[in-house]
Amino acid sequence: MRLLKKTLILLIVIFSILIVGCARGENSDAGNQKSAAKEELILAVGNEPETGFDPALGWGQYGSPLFQSTLLKRDRDLNITYDAATSYEVSDDGKVWTVKLRDDVMFSDGKPLRAEDVQFTFETALSSGSVLDLNILETVVVKDPTTVEFHLRNANSTFIHSLLTLGIIPKHSYGDEYAENPVGSGPYKLVQWDKGQQIIIEMNPNYYGEKPFFKRITFLFLNEDAAYAAAKAGQVDVAYIPASFSKNKVSGMRLKDVQSVDNRGIMFPYVPSGEKTKDGEPIGNDVTADIAIRKAINFAIDRQALVDGVLEGYGTPGYSVADGLPWSNEETKIKDGDLKSAKEILAKANWKDQNGDGLLEKDGLRAEFDLLYPASDVTRQSLAIAVADMMTPLGIKINVEGKSWDEIESLMHSSAVIMGWGSHDPLEIYNLFGGKMAGIDYYNSGFYSNSKVDEYLDKALLSKSEEEAIEYWKKAQWDGETGFSTLGDAPWAWLVNIDHLYLVNEKLNIGEQKIEPHAHGWPITDNLVDWKWDEQ
Repeated sequence: MRLLKKTLILLIVIFSILIVGCARGENSDAGNQKSAAKEELILAVGNEPETGFDPALGWGQYGSPLFQSTLLKRDRDLNITYDAATSYEVSDDGKVWTVKLRDDVMFSDGKPLRAEDVQFTFETALSSGSVLDLNILETVVVKDPTTVEFHLRNANSTFIHSLLTLGIIPKHSYGDEYAENPVGSGPYKLVQWDKGQQIIIEMNPNYYGEKPFFKRITFLFLNEDAAYAAAKAGQVDVAYIPASFSKNKVSGMRLKDVQSVDNRGIMFPYVPSGEKTKDGEPIGNDVTADIAIRKAINFAIDRQALVDGVLEGYGTPGYSVADGLPWSNEETKIKDGDLKSAKEILAKANWKDQNGDGLLEKDGLRAEFDLLYPASDVTRQSLAIAVADMMTPLGIKINVEGKSWDEIESLMHSSAVIMGWGSHDPLEIYNLFGGKMAGIDYYNSGFYSNSKVDEYLDKALLSKSEEEAIEYWKKAQWDGETGFSTLGDAPWAWLVNIDHLYLVNEKLNIGEQKIEPHAHGWPITDNLVDWKWDEQ
């Protein structure tokens, strides 16, 4: 089986390389090929987007939309700067956002980008039911060709994330085929898409910003094994790889590790068992509903050991959903691998080994529960197994099981699950810990609820700016008495933040990378216009 797997990977790589060669034109002479190598790149940095390249359907939410401009953007320090906009103002009541546009922005088809395109983009995204939640938006008003107003139902500090991530689409050419043939005003344009294999993009000659160094780029859709094989064969300039490959040297390539907020953690069912969802799925778990169990597990986890052992050192211990971001509360970090404190917590809550079998019990209930992970994810499997081993000295038995996402969906309200999140949008905090989000999609699947936390979360949302909201995001985690962090209710046990690892051609300069979000999309391409080729 292993030999068959390696053979299939090699065939995929060879087939993809042949396609790229044909697309570039193999009839050019050696001198031309050498010159082209400075202006063309081949990348294997992520999966093919399921819904194509339409921002209204979610394209660009976890990285640059690449083919489209956004109104605002974040710099490498996550400060807010401008892209297609030149300024924005928020009314005193926080309900009206006025955005001024550049007057020199053109789409790749030569047509100018105007306020009506912005209006059309947001109205289309609002009605599409995409991953971008725009329900707060009441109406979009065009004041003049370069001025647009966003009227919100109420003040909302996270609305700015929509201005940062939603790529602008052209009203004049948008249609059912747009996702496969996007027209935008970003630095590149799509020229070829071979479904399931690759896309080829070229520099947009109408781009208003700094002209990219590389005129043509091919993205290969390879899994991590195949991407690594392609890097070893010298056929790609950048390859996204898992930590398990990080110790292997590849000739002509250097390993680049990029800090991320791409986290992994254990979601605990927060309430006792007994209820069911409207679809008949069980809710609650009597073991994990005990705060002593959740807190003890949090204190007993040796997060640095997980980083060193599972991630090969490429990552950081995880303590929240937003480590390293401005709205993270640094006070909530706890001591790792603190078995003494964990045992004291359990003993105080009357969990005891009553049968001498090493397993704790309380009121006839055994300290035992299931921990699920997606069966195809080796990293999550390793984390789950490692955490289960760490709990054995406590007398807590965790049964690790790999299942499909369909199976997990029906069990995630009653079983603990290894999940992954991580966004530059603080709204993710609200989605995971807000009582109103309990049982909605994958968000608050443990049915966590705390009225004081909800109060802080609502205040954060209703703030007039991101800066004003930060105080409330932090208090929701811990205000000195309560919160959703380990110091408070501990509905999660956060484990690690995963560094994103890339093999990069030694001659390729990919500039300064900012902390990356969850690895959906291609976050490394966020600064693609800054990439350069160094002959030395």
